[in-house]
Amino acid sequence: MEFKNGKKEVDVLVIGSGPGGYTAAKRAADNGLQVAIVERDRIGGVCTNVGCIPSKVLISEAHRFEIKEQSNIDFENVQSFKDAIVRKQSNGVAFLLKHKNITIYKGEARFLNDHEIIVDYMDSEAHIRFEHCIIATGSRPIELKAFPFGGRILSSTEALALEQVPESLVVIGGGYIGIELGQTFAKFGSKVTILEGADQVLPGFEAELIRPVVRKLQDNHCDIFTRAVADRVEQQQDQVIVHFKEIGIERHVTAQFVLVTVGRRPNTDGNLGLEQTGIQLTNRGLIPVDEQGRTNIPHIFAIGDIVSGPALAHKASYEAKVAVEALSHRHAAVDYKALPLVVFSDPEVASAGLSETDAKLRGLEVVTGRSSYGINGRALALRASEGFVKIVAVKETELIVGAQIVGAEASNLIAELALAIEMGATLEDIALTIHPHPTLGEIVMEAAEAAIVKNRKS
Repeated sequence: MEFKNGKKEVDVLVIGSGPGGYTAAKRAADNGLQVAIVERDRIGGVCTNVGCIPSKVLISEAHRFEIKEQSNIDFENVQSFKDAIVRKQSNGVAFLLKHKNITIYKGEARFLNDHEIIVDYMDSEAHIRFEHCIIATGSRPIELKAFPFGGRILSSTEALALEQVPESLVVIGGGYIGIELGQTFAKFGSKVTILEGADQVLPGFEAELIRPVVRKLQDNHCDIFTRAVADRVEQQQDQVIVHFKEIGIERHVTAQFVLVTVGRRPNTDGNLGLEQTGIQLTNRGLIPVDEQGRTNIPHIFAIGDIVSGPALAHKASYEAKVAVEALSHRHAAVDYKALPLVVFSDPEVASAGLSETDAKLRGLEVVTGRSSYGINGRALALRASEGFVKIVAVKETELIVGAQIVGAEASNLIAELALAIEMGATLEDIALTIHPHPTLGEIVMEAAEAAIVKNRKS
């Protein structure tokens, strides 16, 4: 790293070491650029430490506990296993960065202007000048005024760190975080109540995809209230009383804890000092960017949860690659048409591209094909016969434009369909691809075949 007038100089400064940040730093270093990365908390960011990774460990452990039909759970052992996985992942990211000769600063970055930052680093300050900057500061849970975090009011971060399985839990927000964590604790034995303001849990997905999830939640003894708005909470020494309205009717529920999962807020405020750079913000605190991730300051980029779109780790990683290609003077632009969305519920839900409803709203005449898990040998062997694969294609050309899956391993199966959408594949491309037997992948093939038969009969 070069020094000039007491300042460290780098080609690329990355702020934030989550999936977007560490991907950007690695890609820039691979392009021969001098890179520094700043992380104020733990290497790997929210996803690795208090989000994607620990939640999926608990989800998997809850599933194992359920299928073993045990009566007692050694939750201390579960949490120890989770923490070990998190440490391994975080240490792996740190090793990767160091292996690429990327300088890591543990501290809080503060912009002085559009080419310099100060980092509060190891009881001192590091003054860094950069040619390009990629801001990847991520997001944090939204805190409701009537439900301030603390005590028995939890965000997802505190919920993942609980030392014992709650006897009862109220989840405010039936989006993907609320459903994943609510169902996990229900499988461990908690009495879970879910409050969702929309007409269904997991709003944004078509109702037919959600029905199997709702059935399973009910099997897990979850109480689900939709069109329900939480008003206030009474926090007592050993319980909370949550008051809410369901379609205008006043109700209340008592539980040991309340978990608030109503969305995430971009980390663009605080001491970051964006106002010193001239970077523009929306009224929601997001940073507007162009198709390459550039802000209104051309040498500063923003990626991940701080820009528009869903707060997804794989979206941030993708945007990181585009941003680095752009600052390296290569042509690149984001294209989200095949962006997969996944909920690690039971059964899992996944989608890519357009739903049938969205396609019709765009004026497309489409044909759909659907195949059930219930007739698939591998699914039956796994005792996972609930669910289906649905493929959406343009009727005239049979070009695949969307796919939805609910069922076991939907998170893995959706990758094939996302690739199909990205490469412009047709129904025949999927149907005539030889899928190994017996596998869940055959359900994808059979959904494509069903769409072809339907289309050519009509």
